[in-house]
Amino acid sequence: MTTITLKLTDNQINELKSRYSKYPIRYDIQYTHFQIKGSDVTITAYTSGKVVFSGEGASFHASSYSEQPAKPQSSVASTSKLKGSMAGSDEVGTGDYFGPITVCACIVNESDLSRIPVSEIVDSKQMTDDKIRNIAPILKRELQYSLLILDNKKYNRVHPTMNMNVIKAKLHNQAFLNLKKRYVMPPYAIIDQFMAEKPYYNALKGEPEIFRGLICETKAENKYIAVACGAIIARFGFLDYLDKLSSKYDCTFPKGAGPHVDTFGKEFVKRYGKEELENVAKVHFANTQRILNDV
Repeated sequence: MTTITLKLTDNQINELKSRYSKYPIRYDIQYTHFQIKGSDVTITAYTSGKVVFSGEGASFHASSYSEQPAKPQSSVASTSKLKGSMAGSDEVGTGDYFGPITVCACIVNESDLSRIPVSEIVDSKQMTDDKIRNIAPILKRELQYSLLILDNKKYNRVHPTMNMNVIKAKLHNQAFLNLKKRYVMPPYAIIDQFMAEKPYYNALKGEPEIFRGLICETKAENKYIAVACGAIIARFGFLDYLDKLSSKYDCTFPKGAGPHVDTFGKEFVKRYGKEELENVAKVHFANTQRILNDV
């Protein structure tokens, strides 16, 4: 097993957490900010600033934070493993304490490519919020898509009966079913894999209808333009919802689940009461206990 240790700044650690927010993350390990468990790497960020990458993919994942000059990122379209029309989906918000979970499945036909900014469509985790806000409206206007938003109140109601992966599987399944009902489906449908194919379909047992034939692949957002577009629209939906929450409560909700979120959460509870967390946060996160301990 490969292990790489780097010393990162607070900003780099926050960016790293945002980049890998779709993967399982835990905050209960002593002397750490968090630990992320990916398909080929475990990333542990210590409060000292030390970050340890371990696993088969350690070198690849650590390379983004080494002192070597970064190479310009190629657009997803230029590196896509599949050519032609395709559908793809991705989700946002699973690693954020505040705000919803959003899932978007979209179709990108060959005829769409001339109407969208193909050269600017890269891994959404590498894009700023402003860039997302600029590009997503174009994609929403030109592409066929289904955007689902699971708000916090409903999330907190269903989470005790099913884990995060089951919730995500149900949302992705419904998003693809929506596409199937509304549009002509292309030959390929790809999902950015968060669980293997067999457990994915097992999670959908009991659903009245299941969309089958998905290509489940890790890092699909970097390989397939439909997945990348779905991720951009999903993140736009998340940001838009967070903006509406911020307007409603006259504050600016932070992203992520780090110490800055705890600080904000304590002030929020003092102002609005702990019961209101059900409407704005994923209350099973460890942040809730840390917030309420000091209130």
